[in-house]
Amino acid sequence: MTALPTSPSTGPSTGPSTGPSTGPGPSDLRAQVRAAQAPLKQRYRDDPASARTPLRARAGFADPGVTATVDTWAGPARAGLHEATGGDGSDACSGDMLLEALLACAGVTLRSVALASGVDVLAATGTAEAVFDARGTLGVDRDAPVGVTDVVMTFDLTLPEDSTVDEEQLARLAATTERYCVVGQSLREPPRVVVRRA
Repeated sequence: MTALPTSPSTGPSTGPSTGPSTGPGPSDLRAQVRAAQAPLKQRYRDDPASARTPLRARAGFADPGVTATVDTWAGPARAGLHEATGGDGSDACSGDMLLEALLACAGVTLRSVALASGVDVLAATGTAEAVFDARGTLGVDRDAPVGVTDVVMTFDLTLPEDSTVDEEQLARLAATTERYCVVGQSLREPPRVVVRRA
């Protein structure tokens, strides 16, 4: 969901390590992505309404227990109560799934930003960490927050030995990734929940 920036801006849930690329080189890949995105950007400039892109996810109570089975890209995932709220640990934790979605979006965004900025990344490992206060979701303390807080995503990049990328450039990569990560920015506004008869 991330576009290459028009102007390069170089100047726990654990994601898999991304090893050396076996596809096109950075220059070729950068050209391919820009060629694919150029007509889209022009369309959105000419018709802003066309940029509103629908997204959808589906879930149901297909499995027993206090669970919700979500249709994911990789197949069904059964989410249930976390052990901190009475679960037995046999079901996926929706909080972990949230961090996984964050890592996916931030990882794609970071890779896109690095590509546009001319930062050659040989490999990367991303980690997302956060906490939630079980008192909030269990209604033990009305003043306790309900939700995942203190979210931090860390990406460890392996750069070429002759790379001249400095700490300031890495900080800019982080800031730009934070700005353009769709899932991360979505956390600024709570979702609306609708319950209705089938």
